[in-house]
Amino acid sequence: MKVESQKDDQVVSTDVEPRRLPVQGRSRERVNVILSSTLELIIDVGVQGLKTSEIARKAGISLPSLYRYFPNKTAIIKAIAQQHIEKLSSLMQAFLVDFDLDEGFDHLIDVYAEFYRSEPGYKEIWSGVESMPELQELDLGDLYNNADNLSVKAKSTFVGVEDERVWLICVMLPRTCGAILRLSMTMNEQQAEMLLSELKLMVKAYLRERTTSS
Repeated sequence: MKVESQKDDQVVSTDVEPRRLPVQGRSRERVNVILSSTLELIIDVGVQGLKTSEIARKAGISLPSLYRYFPNKTAIIKAIAQQHIEKLSSLMQAFLVDFDLDEGFDHLIDVYAEFYRSEPGYKEIWSGVESMPELQELDLGDLYNNADNLSVKAKSTFVGVEDERVWLICVMLPRTCGAILRLSMTMNEQQAEMLLSELKLMVKAYLRERTTSS
């Protein structure tokens, strides 16, 4: 059994997985309340200011009850981040159905930008991805999974390009777009729109050059 302090600034456990998978309706509801309460607090105080004691208070449960579901605040943040990735994956799957690298990619950038702006807690959680190994792991896993799916579709577009290079292209483009989209969240609305317009031009120019030279 792992020993950990219940003080928010002294948690020593490295366990970041939920302790109990909610099966019954009541347990699922309690987990949802914990996650939604955490999101509200993140929006108010940020990730760094988050305390498990405050999460428990806002969720209307005792701190020991919270620890029965999550070992620490990092595990809660990771659970929310996994929900973000699942929602983004559904957007990517919709793109893969039509797989239009011209207008479709423009639309995908717009859809992702709207998600980044409007999804509760996304900006606050993912702006610190570099400082949380758990988020980095999720981020890379999602990136590589998308690259696997994209490269299958893209092989017919990049004729004559070896499979490994196609896969790397499908890693590079989403990673570049994601970095710029997250940067746009730090800007005012006018600057963000201008930045995304430049991003679309950059992507189109690259794809045009890559497809005509392949």
